[in-house]
Amino acid sequence: MQAPEDSENSGLSKPVLELVDGLPLPSWVLCSWNEIQMVQAKPDDILIATYPKAGLEQIKKLKSPRIIKTHLPIQKVPKSFLEQKCKVIVVARNAKDNVVSYFHFQRMNQMMPDPGSWEEYLGTFIQGQVGWGSWYDFNLDWWEARKKHRILFLFYEDIKENPRQEILKVADFLGKALDEKALQSVVHNSLFNVMKENPMANYTTLPSTVFNQDISKFMRKGEVGDWKNHFTVAQNEHFDKDYAEKMGKSDILFREVL
Repeated sequence: MQAPEDSENSGLSKPVLELVDGLPLPSWVLCSWNEIQMVQAKPDDILIATYPKAGLEQIKKLKSPRIIKTHLPIQKVPKSFLEQKCKVIVVARNAKDNVVSYFHFQRMNQMMPDPGSWEEYLGTFIQGQVGWGSWYDFNLDWWEARKKHRILFLFYEDIKENPRQEILKVADFLGKALDEKALQSVVHNSLFNVMKENPMANYTTLPSTVFNQDISKFMRKGEVGDWKNHFTVAQNEHFDKDYAEKMGKSDILFREVL
């Protein structure tokens, strides 16, 4: 789908996207796709589903059974997770901030295709031809699935605005009681600026051949509304029209989109 290009400042050829069961994925995923699909879930597994660069790493800090994170749309998640009635936490971020974050992530991620220019990448994102597929399909399908499965659907913007409230939602969903000290600890350690300085969250321990953080930081801004610093007026108008066509019939509501 995309010709290999030299990554910024590295001189190394970056992977391309390949269609895997109709889903565009980095070529290195191909070798483990069958193994991924054969994963056997346990009833007490917790699945965290996010479109790439949608956030909420802090859920990993809650004590719980096995926690597994995925960027896969619900149709591609190993069937055993739904058959075992596993609890699923979906975290969604508004499309405009998501595409900006994903663009910068691909710039620095040497395991992903070169994103090209911002103009080119925005068009690719709208068409759903980025890694892990369409933002629209991912969120619409998981949103609908919550009517049939044990799914807690959270929004990145709510987490930024009131992390305490959203963490309590997660704890309640998982059946976990958090005393005040534990709650304050999770809230503090999940703040963006705290995570940005934490090597366990900012991935600074990875070599530049994986994440070249001289190009862009893994924990870059985490702001709500940063898209306004990237979209031109024309891009914004085109995006809004396309967004309304794709999302207009759904009752899922995001902030800072229209």
